[in-house]
Amino acid sequence: MTPFGARLATARAEHGPLCVGIDPHPGLLSAWGLPDDADGLRRFALTVMEAVGGRVAAVKPQSALFERHGSAGVAVLEEVVAAGRDTGTLVVVDAKRGDIGSTMQAYAEAYLREGSPLAGDALTVSPYLGFGSLEPAVRVAAENGRGLFVLALTSNPEGAQVQHARDEEGVAVATRIAAQAAALNAAELAVSPHAALGSVGLVVGATIGDAAERLGLDLAAVRGPLLAPGVGAQGAGPAELRAVFGAARGAVLASSSRGVLVAGPQVTALRTAAREAADEAARALA
Repeated sequence: MTPFGARLATARAEHGPLCVGIDPHPGLLSAWGLPDDADGLRRFALTVMEAVGGRVAAVKPQSALFERHGSAGVAVLEEVVAAGRDTGTLVVVDAKRGDIGSTMQAYAEAYLREGSPLAGDALTVSPYLGFGSLEPAVRVAAENGRGLFVLALTSNPEGAQVQHARDEEGVAVATRIAAQAAALNAAELAVSPHAALGSVGLVVGATIGDAAERLGLDLAAVRGPLLAPGVGAQGAGPAELRAVFGAARGAVLASSSRGVLVAGPQVTALRTAAREAADEAARALA
C-alpha cells in the first residue's frame, strides 16, 4: 500500500484540508431526532458517511463515542471504517491508544494491521508512556502503509502540565515528541524523496496560540501531517490557524466535527456544511 503520508497529501490536494470528525455525542443524536442507542448511532454515523464520503480528505470517528454502546457500537465503527474504504475516504480512528509491550502490539494489530475490521488509514496514539512505547504501532503502521497521529500539543488546559514541561536540558516534552516523529519521517522520506509528507503526524490543537513557538517546536520540520482539532465551532478560524501553524500550514489536516454535524440530519445540508468548512480551512491555510 502507498504510505499514508503520500495518500493524505493526494487526498488533501483533491478535496481540501478538511477532516470531518464523526462525534456521536448524545446531544447530537437527540438534535437529529435519534435515540441514544446503537441503532441511533448507526443511522447517525452512516448518514455522515453518505454525506461526505468521497468528498472530503478524511473522516475521524471518535472511538469512545462508539464504544459507549458496547459491542454493537464497535460494530458500527467497523462499518464506518468499511464505508471509508468503499468511498475512497481516509479514516483516522481517534482512539488515542498508548501502552507498552505486548499490549501496544495488540492495539497496533487491532487498529493498523491489514485485514482488521477496525483498521482505518491512521490511528491517534499517546506517547506519554515514552515515545519508545509506540514502537509496535510505528512498525505495524509502516508495514501496512498506515499512519499515526501522535498527541503533541493538545488544546485542553491540563495538557500543558505535561506537554510544556521541560527536561534537564531545558527541552519541552512536546518538542522531544516532535523531534522523534521528525526522525521517523526523515527515514521514510529518505527512500521516497518525492513524497510530500511522512506518515507519522502530530495532533496539534488549533487553539493553542503561540505555544509551539514558545516551546521552540518547529512544526514544519516534522515533515508529517498535523491533525488540528478545534477548527470552526470550537473556536479556531483563519487567524488562529495562521498563528499556530505558520510555515507548516501546508501539512495541516483541519478537523471539524460539531461545526459540520449540527447541519444534520439532512444529507444535503451536511454536504453543504462540509464543503463550506473545507473552503474556509483552505483559505485560512493558503
